Amino acid sequence: MTGRRHGRGTAGAAGAAVLAALLAAGAAGCADEEPAGPPASSVASRATEAWESATAEAGRRFEDLVEGFDAREDVALGSPSVAPDGRSTVEVTVRNTDGSARSFLVQVDFTDPDGGLLDVVVVTVDDVPPGESAKATARSTHDLPGDARPEVERAVRY
Repeated sequence: MTGRRHGRGTAGAAGAAVLAALLAAGAAGCADEEPAGPPASSVASRATEAWESATAEAGRRFEDLVEGFDAREDVALGSPSVAPDGRSTVEVTVRNTDGSARSFLVQVDFTDPDGGLLDVVVVTVDDVPPGESAKATARSTHDLPGDARPEVERAVRY
């Protein structure tokens, strides 16, 4: 029994022919007619300016939004210590200054005395009631030197 193709070859050929005809008509139209609007370079320039303006505005709005969630001022770190297993730890206290319960995401960087990054820990503190504080512990992912310093790199209230 032999199989039959149902129009695959002819549909592809017909599509290619239509595409070729459209391209030819477009090229002919461009060559024979005077431009109806501003030159292409002017249109491209305006499009580029609009794109840059929209991109800048989106960046400004994003920064405004991020700054609205920035909660670094509402985070305090305790004194660092070394747990019995050798991991560095630090108590993280968040204060919810908002009018409703909020959660916090805090990035604590452990650095050496020269500011070199040793470890990064992210701590989540969920459902802190309005006007209250809550605590969590940031714990390094590996053993760090005893002089490692914790710093709040980022904190977001959401």
